[in-house]
Amino acid sequence: MKFNFKKIAVLAMLTLLMVGMFSMSVFADEVTGNVAGAVEDTWLAARTQIKDVVNNVVFPIIDLILAVLFFVKIATAYLDYRKHGQFEWTGPAILLGTLVFSLTCPFYIWTILGM
Repeated sequence: MKFNFKKIAVLAMLTLLMVGMFSMSVFADEVTGNVAGAVEDTWLAARTQIKDVVNNVVFPIIDLILAVLFFVKIATAYLDYRKHGQFEWTGPAILLGTLVFSLTCPFYIWTILGM
């Protein structure tokens, strides 16, 4: 088996070029080398954006899913009631509790997390 060293060298150079292009260096404090300070500064800069996205996107999506599941569970519990004569409260009660919890969560979750 004959090795083509030219192809191997080109592949190695291309790999090194790609690693150099796609790797990110960590910018810490140049004097003390404080990486934790750089991470904290990044978190402080992005904290309000993360809060806005979670409050305006994540919680409403969770609320919508829970509301749909709650009404579907109420409908299936009613159909079971008509069929068997006994209404099962456990499923709708759990879904209602989680829906109320997720609706009120943005008011207190940020104080718990210290934001």
